[in-house]
Amino acid sequence: MSTEVVLLGGFLLLIILVLMIDLLVVGRHSHVVSTKEALGWSAVWFTLSMGFYVFLKFFGHMLHGIETPAELSEVVSRYAPEIKLRMTDFEGMLREYRNHMSMSYLAGYFIEQTLSIDNVFVMLLILQGFSVPQKNYKTVLFWGVLGAIVLRFIFIFAGAALIQRFDWILYVFGAFLVFQGTKILVKKDDAKKDPHDSAIVKFLSRYLNISKEYHGDKFAFKLKGKVFFTPLMLVLVMVEFTDVVFALDSIPAVFSVSLDPFVVFFSNIFAIIGLRSLFFLLANLVDKFRFLNIGVSVLLIFVGLKLLAHSWLVEIGFKSSYSLYFIAATLVLSIVFSVLFPEKGKAKK
Repeated sequence: MSTEVVLLGGFLLLIILVLMIDLLVVGRHSHVVSTKEALGWSAVWFTLSMGFYVFLKFFGHMLHGIETPAELSEVVSRYAPEIKLRMTDFEGMLREYRNHMSMSYLAGYFIEQTLSIDNVFVMLLILQGFSVPQKNYKTVLFWGVLGAIVLRFIFIFAGAALIQRFDWILYVFGAFLVFQGTKILVKKDDAKKDPHDSAIVKFLSRYLNISKEYHGDKFAFKLKGKVFFTPLMLVLVMVEFTDVVFALDSIPAVFSVSLDPFVVFFSNIFAIIGLRSLFFLLANLVDKFRFLNIGVSVLLIFVGLKLLAHSWLVEIGFKSSYSLYFIAATLVLSIVFSVLFPEKGKAKK
């Protein structure tokens, strides 16, 4: 258990360290994030994400402190019952387990990245709806990401504990994801909905002193002994709230490829920390990919059905790599069809 805690703490400290460097060194002054800067940070986060994949590939067993065949058997039965270990020597079995663990991580990571595209669009609507100056986008999204990390930590480990105790929850998750995926397919366009009309904004405005003007990148300030919150605080609350909503989709979806809380947590976290850079890369492009919403809905239905058929898939030895291939194909086809068949009104732009 001590090995798990040390490694978990070490990776979290690394993530926080890089985030703080981004905030305090690179982004110490509010500024409009250029495509070049967003691309650079996207490369940094993607490299770290793939670095964690390499760690799992060669040292993943250390996350659970596996040192004996008996401990390996216990971990596999708890978190990866679908694995049918073919090797007979301990090193060979560890290698098979690590391969499965690393592939599950990749599948979870790309599921979260795909679902994040919808999240990017919603965040853009919120920021534009509140007329947030572009130079303050980075500050809001930084604290939004930190809050998301804390929320995901709580949700994922609580969810993993519940699944270990009540395995029928997987069927609830599966049915919910199929419902959500179907809903996206048939929902009407609500892009013009004003975020000021949100119930959470009306509630906060009723009980807190909210200023009408922005004060740089500050979330609050004092005036005549009273604390006033700026509209930027409302935006941050809305961003955090939307992350909770999206977590209801993404966390059950990642549990479809792995029951291991470490795999689920880090695949989510590495995707989330790259979400801010992804936002600045996709903010001007997201509406050009008209079939991405369909891709997201297909992905949700797929992982939902996978959860509903979990017991049967375990029996036939369904590999996590199959999920990864389907996720990649769905994302690529969504983008390709969007490029080949753009909306008529936007095709000539």
